[in-house]
Parts: sequence; structure tokens; C-alpha cells
Amino acid sequence: MNSSSFFAKILLFGEYGIIKNSKGISIPFNNYSGSLKIDKPLNDKIKLSNEQIKSFYDFLKLKFDNNEFNFKRFKSDIDDGLYFKSSIPLGYGVGSSGALVAAVYDNYSLKKIKIKKKIDTEKIIILKNIFSKMESFFHGESSGLDPINSYLSNPILIRSKNDIETTSIPKQIKNGNKGFFLLDSGVSSNTRMLVNKFLESIKNEEFEQLFQNEFVEFTNLCIDDFLNSKFISLQKNIKKLSKFTYENFKDMIPKQFGSIWSKGYNSDDYFLKLCGSGGGGFILGFSSNLAKSQELLKDYNFKVVLTY
Repeated sequence: MNSSSFFAKILLFGEYGIIKNSKGISIPFNNYSGSLKIDKPLNDKIKLSNEQIKSFYDFLKLKFDNNEFNFKRFKSDIDDGLYFKSSIPLGYGVGSSGALVAAVYDNYSLKKIKIKKKIDTEKIIILKNIFSKMESFFHGESSGLDPINSYLSNPILIRSKNDIETTSIPKQIKNGNKGFFLLDSGVSSNTRMLVNKFLESIKNEEFEQLFQNEFVEFTNLCIDDFLNSKFISLQKNIKKLSKFTYENFKDMIPKQFGSIWSKGYNSDDYFLKLCGSGGGGFILGFSSNLAKSQELLKDYNFKVVLTY
């Protein structure tokens, strides 16, 4: 089959906040991608993917009408050995399920909104609602934003649940010494469990007020600073975000990263934050001296993402 590839994504800012209507910004991450393929006989890895897609198909049949997806062709392809060939690590916060959702929509939707360089907010919201419904198979509750990012392959600015648009990000400087990086925790995370834990915590009125007044506020300031290339101000606000996360989201930070997390914002050498739901996978960081940070964090598979 002739299937397009869909990139991973990185949610630079907005983890958990977008569930409660904060701003968010997500970018495609073209280091990893995935596409639908058909192959027989099936090896164990392909068979596992094929079985997951079969379960996904059964789920979609219950959630959508027959006039929305070509379920006949979808089922025929599954029987022929359909699988998702992907380099996107599972449970790492970079949108492995989002890329699969985007690929299935692209191949089997009967009312497909075509990919354009500039797409209006109304169509993005339609996509968001469809993708949220589809991706709930994987996470229980989904914003639908990961598949949007993979599908459109453009940076996405989320102002609120119903105000989303493609955006441009500051132009990178090759070999720039400030910017964003990833660290590898070495373990995958359970997004569904962590999101449910957050939703339970947010029922506490005191925590919700703290979350809205500080976490959401810091997140929104970081996004504004980043989009306007105010990197000095960004450093101050991302430090606040990193510290708040460390003090209030302990369960989302892998234990082996606790000491280097606090060491970063105490020394101002770098600032760590969650990449997606946290709990494992990648950890996202910002530094105004990438060379120094890379040396300090060389044991954690340091990977530069954006440079300025």
C-alpha cells in the first residue's frame, strides 16, 4: 500500500494544562516517524502491531458510522497483514499513538480533511474532535492534539480547546548555544494511568487553584516568551515551571531524575520539564548553554531538539 509517513511530536509546553484549557504548543519531531504497511507472513513484531490495529478497528466500528470510515477496506487490509511500521518509541511522550491515529484517518476516512499548509481553525477543531474520539482507544481520555500535529506536520498553537491554529516558531540558529533538548529515562510510561491520576488530583479544590494560578500561568508565559523569541524571560519562566513540576508532580518524574531535576533549576545550568504525561520516556529540557548542559547530562542520551 502507498501510505504516507507521519512524524512524532513534542509538546513543548502544555502538558496536563491543555486538559484544563491552558495554552499549549506542539511541534513535529521528524527524528521519528511511522506509516501503515502490509506484509505476510507476519513476524512477531508485525503480528503484534496487526493485532493491535485489529482491536483499534473493532473500537472504531463502535464509535463511528459506516459512512465515516471505509471499514470494508480497513478490515480487508488487516486480514492481509496491515501493521504500523514505526521508529517512534512507545510510551516516550512523543506521540506514537497519535501518528498511528493520523495514519489510519489518512488511509480510511471517507470524509477526510485534506492536509494544507494553512488550515483554518474550524477544520482543525473538526479534526481535533475526530482524533480525540479515535485516540481515546489508547489513553482513555485524549485531547486529540497529538494526531493533529502528526497529520498536519506543522507546529500547533493551542490557545484553548476551541481555539487552535497552525503557527510558526522562531527561526533556529544553526549551532546556537541555547535551546531545547531531550533526555532518555530508559523506561516507558503509562499515559492512561498518569492522566487518570492527574484528573483525580485536580478534583481537590486547593490543588486545582494552585495548578491554575501557577502551573497554567507559567505555561502561558513560557509560550508567549518562546513565540516572541524572548529567551531571557523564557529562562526565568521555565525555571518557575520546572520548580513547580518538581514540587507538585512527583509521581510524573522518574525517580532517578529527581536529583538532577532540582540541581538544574538551583544552579540555572538547565531546566527540566515533562515531555507529555511524564513517568518515563523522554524528559524535555531548556538550556542557555547547551554545550555545558550536554557535558553535565552526558549520561542520559542528551539529544538537541531546537537551537537558538
